[in-house]
Amino acid sequence: MSLDTAQAPRILIVKLSSLGDVVHAMAAVQDIRRAYPTAQIDWVVERAFAPLVARCEGVQRVIPCELRRWRKSPFSVQTRRAWAAFKAELQAKPYDAVIDLQGLTKSALVSWLAQTRVGGLRYSMANRTDGSSFEAPARWLADVAIPLEPHVHAVERARILCAKALNYAVDGEPRFGLRAGTLAVAQPQARAQHQLLANPGAASNPFAPRKPVVALVHGTSRQDKEWPLDHWIALGQRLNHSGFCVALVHGSAAEKAVSEKIAAGLTDAWVWPTMALDAVTDTLARCAGVIGVDSGLSHIAVALGLPHVQIYNFDTAWRTGVHSARQVSVYASPTPDVDAVWQAWDGLDTPVLCQ
Repeated sequence: MSLDTAQAPRILIVKLSSLGDVVHAMAAVQDIRRAYPTAQIDWVVERAFAPLVARCEGVQRVIPCELRRWRKSPFSVQTRRAWAAFKAELQAKPYDAVIDLQGLTKSALVSWLAQTRVGGLRYSMANRTDGSSFEAPARWLADVAIPLEPHVHAVERARILCAKALNYAVDGEPRFGLRAGTLAVAQPQARAQHQLLANPGAASNPFAPRKPVVALVHGTSRQDKEWPLDHWIALGQRLNHSGFCVALVHGSAAEKAVSEKIAAGLTDAWVWPTMALDAVTDTLARCAGVIGVDSGLSHIAVALGLPHVQIYNFDTAWRTGVHSARQVSVYASPTPDVDAVWQAWDGLDTPVLCQ
């Protein structure tokens, strides 16, 4: 369909999870904004990722849900009340187009519950693409199911689906429109953070210049995506030798323990405190670059436009990886070695930034 730009068309994006997939979908929002500058775009997403979606340019209203939590106790009073409140918020406005970018039963249900204007339609993908999840109800509950090429990058899948639904052409490299906010955590000065933790009374020099920071994103939800601990330490040592402070990101107690092990082998390391997702995003945005495994935080670094090396143990970079002057994917089996990752980093356009 073609929307009348003079009428400020209302469009609802349904992309509930996971973190990396949510980031990938942001590029489609920027395409919609270019095609329909007056569009009012809302987004339904799991509450854990709502602060990130709120930073996506062009998203007017974020509608959080907690389907993961509600499924654990579907008949409890709390769940029924929360579901009723979510349904009321979802149906508060009718839409000209509801686009399910998830392709699962749960996202299809959310799309089906959303209200449409007269002539408004619900869209979904008609088939599974390589490496992605897809469930048949997504096709059945949509008004229009759009066939997609099976072998397609995750970012392009969302861009193509929205373009076909709203009748415009995908044009140019993806832009994510992810804005940094003001919640960044300040970097400790003068001494490595792990040294300060070991000796809290040690004095720091407030006049010492701060080094540019490179964040290492070692955590992932899949063990087979991890990079060896000794590789991280060796890479961190090279970064220290090159004049960088190494920041270590973590999202759980287990990941924090790994961060501390890596920091123990470095001369200048900063183990980040536990932070909410929006604060992590803002703090990443201040870094000179990021090196990480295939994970949600790594994809945030991509969306922020940071110099970035993504590490792959599988030949799947075609599906979620990056290749540009400032961002590159490195793959080897069973895992890339330190030299390969360092050469990729050293070949990037990585300006030294003042912190």
